[in-house]
Amino acid sequence: MTDLDRLVFPVADGTVALPAGPMLFLNARPGPGLSELGPERLQCEQGFRPEHDALAGIAVAPRVEGGDFASAAVLVTRNRAETLGLVARALGALPEGGLLLVSGAKTDGIDSILSRVKAVVPVQGGLSKGHGRTFWLTRPAELPEAVSGWAAEAAPRRNAGDFLTAPGMFSHDHADPGSALLVEALAGVKKGLKGRVADLGSGYGWLSAAVLAAHPDIRSLALYEADHAALEAARVNVADPRASFHWADATGLGKRDGPFDVVITNPPFHTGRAAEPALGQAFIAAAARVLTPGGRLYLVANRQLPYEAALEQAFIERDTLATTGGFKVLTAFRPKKK
Repeated sequence: MTDLDRLVFPVADGTVALPAGPMLFLNARPGPGLSELGPERLQCEQGFRPEHDALAGIAVAPRVEGGDFASAAVLVTRNRAETLGLVARALGALPEGGLLLVSGAKTDGIDSILSRVKAVVPVQGGLSKGHGRTFWLTRPAELPEAVSGWAAEAAPRRNAGDFLTAPGMFSHDHADPGSALLVEALAGVKKGLKGRVADLGSGYGWLSAAVLAAHPDIRSLALYEADHAALEAARVNVADPRASFHWADATGLGKRDGPFDVVITNPPFHTGRAAEPALGQAFIAAAARVLTPGGRLYLVANRQLPYEAALEQAFIERDTLATTGGFKVLTAFRPKKK
């Protein structure tokens, strides 16, 4: 059962009646269950590009600001502070008595979210289904101070390295050690990086900022990131005029998006909790598509991830530049013609 299926279950069986009027849906996801909510009433927020695009045909934006809503829904994320921030925003968008539904899997922390919410706002009902939970409540006349605290904790702020980040972004509170290892390995590249460079899965821009600072012969650097909030943070963090910013699913890039002389990447390796090597392998294939015939890929990954075969399939030459701790830096040269 998906989080969306669980969310709409009490609506579909008549346990919860949605009030007339617009509904705000934060962390909205596509699926047949949307029909139970009434697609015509929905204003969806989804900043992850593939899921945003899958909501085509319904009002959707990467960030919803303002609006008058009679009800709201939240699907939890894997980050508690981020989810509580969504709950705070949903409550803030509702009038007194407005209905809020919240749903998520137990593995994503729904029980913790329920405990935090019911400690400050009365919860009217709930159900457990499909290894998860849905609960609902109505907005009180006055929101407790704790709700403002949730919003503040989820808001973007500078981390210890002076990068603007927010809970839910990859390695939001410190530089990822894999990215740091990649920067160190690139410092040993003869004559440095030059020409047109792309950073696939650029996050909030730490890797791009470090590479631009260290390699003055880079002509341009295109940051590709599927998480809209992370890309907006990168616009602040990477002030170099050589940088450009692209809200896109890197796995869908093709020849029309290049050509690049160099691709750098610290690709994600999961969308849920389990490792998904196919995701990083798709980044490798995309890099091969956007590189020039003599272009080169530099990639950092956890040592146990099986990317070598994907590199051999997509490139004529490959090598290992560094291995330390739990990471490896791989490079590949001359993408194979397709």
